[in-house]
Amino acid sequence: MDRVSAYWQFLRALGGTNLKTALAQRGHFAFQALFMLINNLTFFVFWWALFRNVETIRGWVIGDVQLLYGLSAASYGVMVVLAGGVRQISRWIDHGELDPLLVQPKATWLYAVASRSQPSGIGDIVSGVFFLAMSGRVYVGNSWLAVFSVLCGACVFLGGALAFYSLAFWLSRTETLSRQLTDFLILFTFYPDSLFSGPLRVVLFTVLPAGFITYLPVRLIRDERLILLPVLLLAAAGFLSLGVAVFQRGTRRYASGSRFGLWG
Repeated sequence: MDRVSAYWQFLRALGGTNLKTALAQRGHFAFQALFMLINNLTFFVFWWALFRNVETIRGWVIGDVQLLYGLSAASYGVMVVLAGGVRQISRWIDHGELDPLLVQPKATWLYAVASRSQPSGIGDIVSGVFFLAMSGRVYVGNSWLAVFSVLCGACVFLGGALAFYSLAFWLSRTETLSRQLTDFLILFTFYPDSLFSGPLRVVLFTVLPAGFITYLPVRLIRDERLILLPVLLLAAAGFLSLGVAVFQRGTRRYASGSRFGLWG
């Protein structure tokens, strides 16, 4: 319990520092948040126009898609606000800027991801809450399911992004590739799972785990299938653990490479 308390105090202090840093440039902070909010709303216009002409798309109605959007946007927003540093990991590895983090007393991966906060995430969270409210699927009685789903989704997002950006430990100059993989993960969370089948559907529950960010949470909230609660919890813990394991395995290569000037 003492260790958990110490980590909690550490994260609170680091989060407070990140917030103060972001608010130091309030205009930039507000612009990024507003831009992301508008971006998410604009992206939804396609579905709004489509559902004006059809009532359902393979069993999905507009409220389901709004729920899907809300879960995806809010989950990603929580991730980049609390762990925005994950998007910098490839660059730090390529430029040898990870060295100072390796000597920190806390877990290197935790310090790395929590060392930055992305203001744009506030816009994602606000738009996510808006879509959840407009979906008609979330109300006071089941709002805890939405919160649970968003937190699990944020963990899956973080685990996936951490693994993608850690590819730089093994491959040179992977920042673009890592960003594209993360963007693909985000993209697939915005589409109903009924549109996919076969091998691609397997990919969406493994390599690009969009299924655990939006597809299963939609069923959990819409159909109140409480049996999915432990599934989502295990998925969140599993993918986050996988991302951490990939990062930690990479730091062993990075440490030896930094010390001796070559890759092991």
